[in-house]
Amino acid sequence: MMPKTHPSLSNKQEIVFFPKMLNVAAAAWLTVAFLGQLLFGVYIVIFYGGSTLAGEFDRWNEVLPHGYNEGDWKGNLVVGIHVLLASVIVMGGPLQLISRYRYPRFHRWLGRVYVLMAILVSMAGLTMVWTRGAVGDTTQHIGISIQAGYIIGFALLTIHYARTRQFGKHRNWALRLYMVVNGVWFFRVGLMFWLLINRGPAGFDPKTFTGPFLTALSILTYAIPIQLIVLEMYIYAGKHQGKVFQIITSIIIFISTIITGIGVFGATIGMWLPRLP
Repeated sequence: MMPKTHPSLSNKQEIVFFPKMLNVAAAAWLTVAFLGQLLFGVYIVIFYGGSTLAGEFDRWNEVLPHGYNEGDWKGNLVVGIHVLLASVIVMGGPLQLISRYRYPRFHRWLGRVYVLMAILVSMAGLTMVWTRGAVGDTTQHIGISIQAGYIIGFALLTIHYARTRQFGKHRNWALRLYMVVNGVWFFRVGLMFWLLINRGPAGFDPKTFTGPFLTALSILTYAIPIQLIVLEMYIYAGKHQGKVFQIITSIIIFISTIITGIGVFGATIGMWLPRLP
């Protein structure tokens, strides 16, 4: 005969197991994202910092068309500030997430810097897109503009809930800010994942950087961020004990981890390393 399991014990084990699976999935994704954003941040510092120190400003145009325009010192300054602050945001985001409990004072100060940088970067990005020209079509530009609105709005809400000491809401809005402020990173990772699995461009013209795939990708990373949708699923699953939804959310996050890992690998060998000295 099979030993009987006490009903209350069985239910308790289920309650413990599924949140644990959800947290493992989130930790796996964060680990991959942390590594990918660290690599991206190092690339930004070395490429743009190195070319700037060497006086080779025209090298900016290898990555950002119209990134450097001869004689336009104001516009060039905006681009430089945008790139510099972007490196702080890319590397500071994961540090902000993991320092919350162990280093609260560092978390608070970095949080203030992070939120301010996020607002400044989004405003500089808007200026660059609509005044200096950018690759892609109008849909991509509108998507980036919508993303800037998300960033500013989420940043202000993050500050508000921190000041009013509503730390649960503060945490959730900080996570939402993290997801939208890294829209450009998600776009690059998604693009490189697509290029790897298709073994080259598919669904878009690499010369004009336009096409149905890029339109869809810009919508899903900027205008209607899929990363934000997955986050909302994670937040909801963490608050409720519906095990089916927790399983589905965990599986989606694990799949996202695989896609992110492949995209980071592709971006590293295809975009970042080749441009470094």
